[in-house]
Amino acid sequence: MRTLAQSVRDLAAGTSSRSLVEECLARIQDPSGEGRRVFLKVHADQARAAAHYVDTMRRQGAAPSRFAGIPISVKDLFDVAGDVTTSGSVALRDAPVATRDAAAVARIRAAGLIPIGRTNMTEFAFSGIGINPHYDTPRNPYDRATGRMPGGSSSGAAVSVADGMAVGALGTDTGGSCRIPAAVCGIVGYKPTAKRIPTDGVLPLSFTLDSVGPLAPTVACCAALDAIMAGEEAEDTTPFRLDGMRLAAPQTVVLDEMDSTVAGVYAGALSRLSKAGARIVDIPLTELSGIASLNRRGGFAASEAYAWHHKLIEAKGALYDPRVLVRIMRGKDQDATHYIELMHARADLIHRVAAISSQYDALVMPTVPIVAPSLASLEAEEQFRSVNLLMLRNTTIANLLDRCAISVPCHRGGDAPVGLMLVGEHGADRRLFSIAAAIEQIVSPGPSVS
Repeated sequence: MRTLAQSVRDLAAGTSSRSLVEECLARIQDPSGEGRRVFLKVHADQARAAAHYVDTMRRQGAAPSRFAGIPISVKDLFDVAGDVTTSGSVALRDAPVATRDAAAVARIRAAGLIPIGRTNMTEFAFSGIGINPHYDTPRNPYDRATGRMPGGSSSGAAVSVADGMAVGALGTDTGGSCRIPAAVCGIVGYKPTAKRIPTDGVLPLSFTLDSVGPLAPTVACCAALDAIMAGEEAEDTTPFRLDGMRLAAPQTVVLDEMDSTVAGVYAGALSRLSKAGARIVDIPLTELSGIASLNRRGGFAASEAYAWHHKLIEAKGALYDPRVLVRIMRGKDQDATHYIELMHARADLIHRVAAISSQYDALVMPTVPIVAPSLASLEAEEQFRSVNLLMLRNTTIANLLDRCAISVPCHRGGDAPVGLMLVGEHGADRRLFSIAAAIEQIVSPGPSVS
């Protein structure tokens, strides 16, 4: 994988943006690769034209930023001017084309980054597995012979980065959709504090929980993309001091049903951090045990998705992925009383957890409790449902608490990818990047730059 930092150095040393774009396009178009499953649309001509423009500007010292000319993929949930935003569905194929870019896309363009194409995803972003029956499912870069799930919903986004088809990716995260695919594909995925990055021009799943986040090879890559999308200066991230860092490791719920691989890798990561000076404190955090009950009727995602989808379902429900449709339809049975009770219960949970977590620099836990299973093992509906809930269980905590969170690889190079999730306080996004940068140096295998 090529990192943003490597690309910036190469561009400063005279490498052309056109060559970076052609390198990514070659991987996308490789007939033996995953490009046809990863991208629903490739903006090859537009990317080449944009690269030529950036190269011309850079030669004259007028490039809009040091990141100008770097190719980025865009999840098929974002409006891109001139494209139809299908959200991984066939039900929206005949929708009007977008007349303007989503706010996040407009900001990356303004910084000179180049959208190279639209990536595949779980239909309407409603699953942590990443399966798409309409456009096929991108295969996880790890153990392609077996054909493992890529994680969702930003499945194509993660694989586009892991396979070097883009240097970074724009994704969304409502219950883990940036962090889950990042964890199982061996890259970094970030979920900002919701509403910090505007969701204008992003097809919604849950307007309460939706957030826009990056997927990329390293913490520094994600920090830069996040800053650009948040309208901030993309400054270099200074790692937090490990000596004296206080990490709280919850013992309730988040460690249940871990497979032996994740359990071993997670324990090893915590051990390495402890030896490096971090203080890791096991805490009960029994408050997490009530989250499943809180979401028993489908939670915010089902109710708010149904409110957006119900008219489209009346007209084109037969075109929906049945596994997605059944989850949206759970929102039909929620009434105003249920919804208001959920709002109050969430506010109470946020308050109670904050009183505990504020004593620490971050919460730490496995991003997901199992390594990516094979796609074949998920064909049975009961197994799909069970694995989907397991994939979403830990990550959705940060969304419900309205926190920032990041998944950092913590496996050994060449082994099955495992993610270490860090959850920061509400609004403490830049601080969490600093903490994650320090932890990454200890636990991550590091990207293989090519």
